[in-house]
Amino acid sequence: MKRFFAMALLALFCASVLSGCNTIRGAGEDIERGGEAVQDAADGNGGDGGY
Repeated sequence: MKRFFAMALLALFCASVLSGCNTIRGAGEDIERGGEAVQDAADGNGGDGGY
């Protein structure tokens, strides 16, 4: 019974770590897009990327 509980706890921990990575990655991408928008506005490009 202890072994089952330990394995279940390990599985839950691994699932939470993996889902956290996806959440942090998505947040990083959102922050990057926001930073690019601010930078474009500061440059006066109007959000077209300046290319």
